[in-house]
Amino acid sequence: MKTLYAADPVRYARMTTAEMRENFLLDDLFRAGTIQLVYSDVDRAVVGGAVPTSGTLTLAAADELRAAFFCERRELGVINTGEPGAVTVDDAVFRMENRDGLYIGRGSRSISFSSADAKKPACFYLLSYPAHAAHPTRQARKADAEAVPLGSDEACNKRTIYKYIHPAGIESCQLVMGFTELAEGSVWNTMPPHTHARRMEVYLYFDMDEDNIVFHLMGPADETRHLVVRDREAVLSPSWSLHSGAGIRRYSFVWGMGGENQAFDDMDGIDIRKLL
Repeated sequence: MKTLYAADPVRYARMTTAEMRENFLLDDLFRAGTIQLVYSDVDRAVVGGAVPTSGTLTLAAADELRAAFFCERRELGVINTGEPGAVTVDDAVFRMENRDGLYIGRGSRSISFSSADAKKPACFYLLSYPAHAAHPTRQARKADAEAVPLGSDEACNKRTIYKYIHPAGIESCQLVMGFTELAEGSVWNTMPPHTHARRMEVYLYFDMDEDNIVFHLMGPADETRHLVVRDREAVLSPSWSLHSGAGIRRYSFVWGMGGENQAFDDMDGIDIRKLL
């Protein structure tokens, strides 16, 4: 497990492009036949990817967690961004199609991942936060999600937000998670932008071909920068940073948050006339 320590707004303002990518961009989460994990000291988030190929992959508790098993004191959200597969939690098997989600509650002792076809593997995205209460493990499918249409063709930001783990959906301790799909012809996400003073967020961009990139905007309103992001790369967004982006063409992204509360609309809007 790789550990990342957060940069504050002062250090961020002096960073080179390479330093920004090292501190905020997770570009190696999905390696065939492995589970890759990154531990962030911001809200103690763990971000990862599991790509089972020749066999089953088991999620173990890394030394950094000082735990007997991964979910001893944590909850975990999973979304499959690849081909069909399955997640086994203790004795329960959850078949996972593309975009299916799964909430795994605190106390789940055994978690493993498999693909239906090793040559066309599942790509499971993982996001975990500490949990101080136990909630039941539950599966989420796109058809069952709360779907919220937003944006317009004129603003090039027509999109649908699919909410999986949230107070009115799958109950959790602090994790809030789902994904957003942009409509054909739209490229902007989260504009006008906002920050979350009470929690951090992680964006995983996916559903992108090799010729597509997203310019992910971040930073305080008066010190914006960008990261060039490609398929299945994630960005850590601390509470002081906005998080918006524009791609060459449409894409999708998984969003996930953890921190002080679970109110989806607890955000501090930024007037675009104040962006620098």
